[in-house]
Order: sequence, then C-alpha cells, then structure tokens
Amino acid sequence: MKIAVNTRLLLAGRLDGIGRFADETLRIITARHPEHQFIFYFDRKFDDGFIYNSNVTPVIVPPQARHPFLFLAWFEASLPLHFFRSKPDIFLSPDGFLSLTTQVKSLGVIHDLNFEHFPEDIPYLVRQYYSQMFPRFARKAARIATVSEYSKSDIADTYHIDPSLIDVVYNGAGNIFIPLPTADQQQTRLKYSEGREYFFFIGTLHPRKNLVNLFKAFDQFKKNDIKGIKLLLAGARMWWTDEIRLAYEGMEFREDVIFTGRVSDQELASLMASALALTYVSYFEGFGIPVLEAFNCDTPVITSNVTSMPEVAGHAAILTDPFSIDSITDAMQKVASDPDLRQKLIRAGREQRQKFSWEQTADKLWNCIEKAAQP
Repeated sequence: MKIAVNTRLLLAGRLDGIGRFADETLRIITARHPEHQFIFYFDRKFDDGFIYNSNVTPVIVPPQARHPFLFLAWFEASLPLHFFRSKPDIFLSPDGFLSLTTQVKSLGVIHDLNFEHFPEDIPYLVRQYYSQMFPRFARKAARIATVSEYSKSDIADTYHIDPSLIDVVYNGAGNIFIPLPTADQQQTRLKYSEGREYFFFIGTLHPRKNLVNLFKAFDQFKKNDIKGIKLLLAGARMWWTDEIRLAYEGMEFREDVIFTGRVSDQELASLMASALALTYVSYFEGFGIPVLEAFNCDTPVITSNVTSMPEVAGHAAILTDPFSIDSITDAMQKVASDPDLRQKLIRAGREQRQKFSWEQTADKLWNCIEKAAQP
C-alpha cells in the first residue's frame, strides 16, 4: 500500500500537540509496517530526523501553508497534482485538513472542534476557513480518527457523521516523561523558579487554555501562601490577547509568575517532573496531553471538569470548574497544603496512565488506516 501523509506540522523543535501526535505515531507505524510505502509531504525544508525509516520518501511541496489562502493552494492545488503523479492508495492527514479536489481515499485526524464552540478565540480568516471547510472535510473522509470519546461524540453531533465511521485513538506521552530524583527536582527549581515550588502550565498561550482565570486564581491563592510558591508557564505566546495581557498586568503577585517561553523536550520533562502540580484548567480540550505527561512524571494534576479532561484524568486529578476562579483557587490550596492528597493523586495517576501509550495510539491509527483503505 502507498500511503500519502500530510507532514507539514513536523517542525523540528516546534512540535505542539498535533505535531507531537504525528511524530510519535508515524515513527511507530513506519517501523512496524516496512512492507508499505509512505510519502511524507512537507511544505518547507524538513529535518532528516523525521524520515524515520527506509520506507519513507519525503517530498517538499510549496507553498508554505500557514495562512487560509495558502491552505487552499496547498491542499486543493499542489497536493492533488502530486497525488496524480504518485497515485497513493490513501491520504492520511494528522491535522484533519483534507483535499476536496482529489479522489484519493482520505483519513483525517480531527483532534477537536474548539473553533466551532469558541470561534471568538481564533483570528477571523482562520475561523472562516475552519468553519467552512471542516464540515466538508468530515464528509469527504472515508473515516475519521479522533483522540477521545468526547471528541467523537462532538464530531458526530456537530457534523452529523455516522459514529461508526469515527475511531478513537487516544494520545500518549513520550518516554522522556518520567519521575525525577529529589536532587534533580531541586536543581530544576533552582534554575527556573528561584528554588521555590511551583504550579506548572505547559501549552501555547491561547485563550482556550484559560490563562485569564488561572492568573486570577493564582493571585487569590497567593494571598494566603507563606511558602513562596510560583506559577511557571512554558509555551510560546502565539495568541497573547489583550484580555490575557490585562489579566496578567492586573495581578497583585505577578512577580511570582514565570514565563519560560518555548523549551526543549528534555527541559519540559524536567519542569513537569519538578512541579508541585500541573494546573491545566482549559475550558476546551480534545484530549489534553499534559495531563497524561504529568501522570507519567508522578506530578499531581489539577484540571477541568469539562470536555475531554474528566475522560483522560479519570479519578486521578482534582477536577475544577474552569469558569470559577474560586474552584481553581481551592484546588491549588488543597494540593499545596496536603502532602497526603498529593501522594494519593500520584498513586491514582500511576494507575490511570496505564490506559494510554503512543504504541496503543499507533496501533489503533493503523487499524483505522486499514479500514479506510478498504474498497
């Protein structure tokens, strides 16, 4: 079988959620299925580290697709031309974008529909593209993969897709996310948080990550904090809105908020494993990979009680109302003041994390590919 793959989000040193999904699953799938040929379509110069095995052929296809008009050019003109030449049996798109002008069978991985529920969080042109094109992508796909039962139901209900055509392929966590010895944790804190304990957030600084309420909750928490606990955020400021900026600038204790910017994978794993707790209180997630990464690091988790987070967290996290500052603050206070609770959460996280791995994800995605490729 010849499998064409959209790999435009495989960017060295810049793997966010969807890029991480593509990297981890494609690395495993190409190794486990050497009898099949994979054509990786990049929209720019690629890193050789993404050419995982000898059955992978990389192709650079212009233009660089990072804007709605260029999305159209890449998916509706450039890719179909290459498909005509290479004649793949199926097209796999880990970011859910498909080509409507090709007859090649397609499998889209639609991670979530946050843009349908919170369109105001996305720039106008991108929002217009998503709202007009993703319903068509969903109908075009021979099958759809998604990363949680929540997202499966959301896609089926929102786009009126038969649920039997949607496969759940949960995310995993990388092997670098492991517990750290106490001495290594202390070194990480000395480097990043003045030696202090810290609540940790990882992710692109985006409105749906609920940073406004996280800042306000932390400010409220600090009024009774005598330990000098910090709030540390790792991630790029891609969507640093006026609302987020004003919430931060209005904090009484903003000197206790630390921004690391984007960090390496190894540094990220060290930061996660050295945190007092992960505070991941988004108001919308298709999965929420940091929750699982925290479980693998023996780090307690505070997350939201909406969308996919309860499904991923199970009984191993403190679930908060992301729209309630008091709810988030109360969770912070409980974790900071109760070492027994922290140990209970860690033990529950060890059990919950057994349900997820990138190997399982890759196997389920491969099964989805095989079903989609059937006549």
